[in-house]
Amino acid sequence: MNLYSIETGLFKLDGGAMFGVVPKSLWSKRYESDSNNLCTWAMRCLLVEYSGKLVLVDTGIGNKQSEKFFGHYFLHGDSTLDNSLAKHGFHRNDITDVFLTHLHFDHCGGAIEWNTNKNGYRPAFKNATYWSHQDHWKWATEPNAREKASFLKENIMPIEESGQLKFISSNGDFTEEIFPGFKALLVNGHTESQMIPHITYKNQTIVFMADLLPSHAHVPLPWVMGYDTRPLLTLSEKEHFFKQAITNDYTLMFEHDAVHECGKLIQTERGPRFDKGFDLSEIL
Repeated sequence: MNLYSIETGLFKLDGGAMFGVVPKSLWSKRYESDSNNLCTWAMRCLLVEYSGKLVLVDTGIGNKQSEKFFGHYFLHGDSTLDNSLAKHGFHRNDITDVFLTHLHFDHCGGAIEWNTNKNGYRPAFKNATYWSHQDHWKWATEPNAREKASFLKENIMPIEESGQLKFISSNGDFTEEIFPGFKALLVNGHTESQMIPHITYKNQTIVFMADLLPSHAHVPLPWVMGYDTRPLLTLSEKEHFFKQAITNDYTLMFEHDAVHECGKLIQTERGPRFDKGFDLSEIL
C-alpha cells in the first residue's frame, strides 16, 4: 500500500462560519484571515494505492460550475487534481474507486465533469466505482433547506445515472472494511452519515478527517463549524474520537487545513490539544 496527498487547490470561506460561536478574538490567534474575515482553506484529497486498485478519497470542488459560483469562494493556488495525480505518476483514468466522505460540493464537485460533446454531465473518473453511504445519499438527494445549497444535483445525480454508484453498509459506528485495511467511522453532527476513513498502514492508523475536524485549529472541543447541522452532536463525536486518537496515536490528515497537512493530538490539563504538524510524506 502507498498513500499520496492530492492537493486540488485553495478556496476562501468566512472565518465566522468556519468557527461557529467562537469569537474572532480567539480563532484569529490560531488561523489567519484577510481584511474581509475570509480564511484560506485547502481541498486536500487522499490517494490510496493497492495492488490492482487506486482509491481516491474525495475529489475537491471540480471546475464545471459557473464563474459566478466560483466567485463566491475565491479559488486560488497552482494545484489541481490532475496535476497532483500526475506528480505521482497517475492519471484520472487510472482511478479504480472514488470514496466520497460526503456530498457537499467542496468534497465531491470534482467527481463529475461537463461533457462538451453531449452537452451534459458525466463521471470524471470513467473507470471508477463511486462509493457513498445509503443514508447520506438519501439525505443529500432529499436535502433540508439549510444544506440544500451544498448538495448540488449536478454533482450527485450523474453518479447514480452512470451506473457506477455503490453503497457502503455499516454495522454500528463503523462501515464494513471496504478495501484491505480501510474502513470508515460514521458521524452525524456535520451532516448525516459522513464517513471518516481509517486506514491501517505500517502498523499505524491514518485517519482522513474530512469535516469532523477541518483543521488543526478546530481541535478544542467547542470549536465547531457554523455549517454543522447538529453542533452538540459534533462536539460529542469529537470528544469520543479524540480519546481513541490519543490512546492509539492516530495520525490525522486534514482535508481543509492550509497550514498543516497532518498532525497528532496529545492530552493536556485543558483537554485534547494539537501536538505538531507534518506532511504525509514524512511518515511513509
